[in-house]
Amino acid sequence: MTEIKKSDFFESGKDGVKKILTPDDKKIDIIEFDDKQLCYVKSSLGYPAIYPMYETHFEPKAEAILMDLDGTSVHSESFWMWVIEQTTARLLGNPRFKREAEDEPFISGHSVSEHLQYMIDKYAKGESLEKAREYYFDIVNYELDEIMKGRGKQDAFTPAPNLKEFLTTVKSEGIKIGLVTSGLYEKAMPEIISAFRQLDMGNPVDFYDSIITAGQALRQGQTGTLGELAPKPHPWLYAETARVGLGIPFERRHKVLGVEDSSAGVVSIKLAGFSCCGISGGNIDGAGIGELCDYRVTDLLDILDIII
Repeated sequence: MTEIKKSDFFESGKDGVKKILTPDDKKIDIIEFDDKQLCYVKSSLGYPAIYPMYETHFEPKAEAILMDLDGTSVHSESFWMWVIEQTTARLLGNPRFKREAEDEPFISGHSVSEHLQYMIDKYAKGESLEKAREYYFDIVNYELDEIMKGRGKQDAFTPAPNLKEFLTTVKSEGIKIGLVTSGLYEKAMPEIISAFRQLDMGNPVDFYDSIITAGQALRQGQTGTLGELAPKPHPWLYAETARVGLGIPFERRHKVLGVEDSSAGVVSIKLAGFSCCGISGGNIDGAGIGELCDYRVTDLLDILDIII
C-alpha cells in the first residue's frame, strides 16, 4: 500500500491521524491512529462509509468457512466482464467496442452499478447509469436463459479446481459452509447451480449451510432488495452470512475463515472481523490489497491444512 497525506475526511498529522494508506486501486483508505484503524470505503455512487478495522486472527479447528462465489468457487469473472463490455458497447452503439486490460480491477468484485459507473465515466460520459443497468439486465437475462437451456456460452461457469473434494471434506469435518456473493440473486444462482450440476453435487441450496447474495435487482415493475449500495467491500454480506445465516456470534469470529480471490472481497471479510485467505487467480495483487490477507493459497485443497 502507498502512504498518502490526505483522504477525503482525514489528514495525516491532524486529529490524531498517524498515517493514511491506500492500495493501488484506491477503492479504500486505511486511517491509522495510535489505538485503532479505520477503513474509508469510497463509492462512485456517492455513498461512502467509514468502518472500524478489527484485529483478526484465526484459531483452528474452524467452526465455519465463508466462501466467495465468483473466482473462488466458480470461474466466471471473464463472463461477467464480457457482459459489462457488451453493455458498454450497446451504450456506445459500437458492437466492436473492447475494454482495456487495465479495467479489470474496477469491473470485478464490486457491485454491478459500481462496475457500470466506472465504464460510463471512462468510455461513455454523459450516459445514465439507469440506461446502462437496463441494457445490462437485458443481456444477462438473455445469456443466462441460453446457458440454462444448454446453449450460449458453454464455458461461462466452470467449477474451481478441486471444488467438490474441498467442500465435501470440509462438510465431513462438521465445519459449516457459507456461500457469499456480491452478485444479485438472478446472477449468482445460475452460476452455482451450473457448477453443482457439472460436479453431480445436487442442489446447492441443500448443500450449503447458508447462501447470501446481494438480493434482487431493482427494475421497473418489481421490488428490489438492498444490494447495490452495500455489497463488498462493505462488511454486511459476510457479517450476515456468519452471524445470521450460520449463527456464529461476533465473539467467536476467530473460529471463522473467509476465502476470497478479489480485493473487494478481502476488504469485506476483514471489515466483518474475520481472518482472510486469499486464493490465486483474482485481482488481489493487481489491486494492491494482498497484505490484508492472513493466508495465501493457490488451490482450495491447501486451505484444509489451515482450517482442520
